[in-house]
Amino acid sequence: MTDAWTKRWNDRYQEKEFAYGIKPNEFLKEQIQKLETGKILFGAEGEGRNAVYAASIGWDVCAFDISLEGKNKALALANDNNVSIEYEVGMLPDLDYKDQQFDAIALIYAHFPANIKSEYHKLLNRKLKKGGVLIFEAFGKNHLEYRNMNPKIGGPGDLDSLFSVDELKSDFENYKILELAEKEVQLNEGLYHNGKGSVTRFVGIKN
Repeated sequence: MTDAWTKRWNDRYQEKEFAYGIKPNEFLKEQIQKLETGKILFGAEGEGRNAVYAASIGWDVCAFDISLEGKNKALALANDNNVSIEYEVGMLPDLDYKDQQFDAIALIYAHFPANIKSEYHKLLNRKLKKGGVLIFEAFGKNHLEYRNMNPKIGGPGDLDSLFSVDELKSDFENYKILELAEKEVQLNEGLYHNGKGSVTRFVGIKN
């Protein structure tokens, strides 16, 4: 991952306001409430809104991102909410997560660079226990049309960084699929996710 990519996210997260707000993503909140609490990993977690929510309802939370500024805000948000989270900064292959360490993994707008996203998905798959649950929401292949109409919805501007149903089915092939679809949603998340967009959602249980 390039220094320019890291700088982009550090620049965004060093702003005073939270880029995507402090409330959890609605899909994440809906799905995580269905599960028994355990140990969960959040990828590309940024300023920590989802990780802090999970910790507040009893999960043992780990998170990672490439942005130190994101970590700083996430830890401050955790402190404000009287919870604790473990947060690592770095590239996933360099982080010391163990195979089958987690009961759940959440990837909420975890738009890893296009050239490594499938590699990261397959690596994260190894970190999830058999019977564990993956919760995923990110912008889908149809999203560019929405972004062109309304830049405030945010999301990547290149097709390769967006997610198709087939791509997720391939990356997470060893799962019982509970939900997998691309659909239109209305987002209201902080400064950078506002308006209608197209997202791909996946919920699966690892076989």
